[in-house]
Amino acid sequence: MLVPMTEILQKSREGHYGVIAPNICNEDSARAAIEAAAETNSPIILDLIYSASPDITLLAHIVKYLADRVSVPVALNLDHGGEFKQHIEAVRAGFSSIMVDRSSLPYEQNVAEVAELVKVAHSVGMSVEAELGHVGTAADGDGQTSDLYTNVDQAADFVERTGCDALAVAIGTAHGKYPAGYVPHLDFDRLHELYNAVEVPLVLHGGSGSGDDNLARATREGITKVNVGTSLFSAGMQNLADHVGELTRANLGYKMISDAYKAELIRHMELVGQVGKA
Repeated sequence: MLVPMTEILQKSREGHYGVIAPNICNEDSARAAIEAAAETNSPIILDLIYSASPDITLLAHIVKYLADRVSVPVALNLDHGGEFKQHIEAVRAGFSSIMVDRSSLPYEQNVAEVAELVKVAHSVGMSVEAELGHVGTAADGDGQTSDLYTNVDQAADFVERTGCDALAVAIGTAHGKYPAGYVPHLDFDRLHELYNAVEVPLVLHGGSGSGDDNLARATREGITKVNVGTSLFSAGMQNLADHVGELTRANLGYKMISDAYKAELIRHMELVGQVGKA
């Protein structure tokens, strides 16, 4: 069943466990993620970046069709929404949440633009995730210094003035694939301060490659939602590469990708404690 994201996150914050939010891009990845949730009796949040799909309205309808056929709660979130019209398209398409990412803008502009879209989303029963601080890109070396980390003093003011339902924070992770052998150092002291400063669920972007121990600890100590994309798609593509010689009409490549994506997703779900929490 499709539900507002805040319904899932409030329960997980109260229960001190995390919820993995896998990136999806098509029916195959959406189906694999929802199957993983149903098979493990877990809540799930599907993150969709606008540019990842040629038709977010069609994919939203597919997600709703699949979600209606399982008993676990499923949320569909527009990840890193950009232009205003993208958010309105997600509202019309039936998403249950939007992420308004204005983290690279000056603070007051971030507050104003998030607050505007919170009014729109809340008027139709949708939840809103925002970002304070900035989670950059691993390939660019972002996240290795505290320059872009979330300011604790600003966090409470930001949540109060915007009315957002979840807050993505920057504590040392970055999007994408880290250099070989690199595992980020997370600022857990800052995480504890942020958790105590605001009452809304906290979100960790850039979960891929950030270290199993880091993810498990982060969700025990304050993070509620963990975004994971690169690790899942990399597992799928590696499985295809490993078995490409076995392709047949009955064993197509997309199934090899989906199976490995799903297995890696379940592994992450077990790490953060969401299995059995539906």
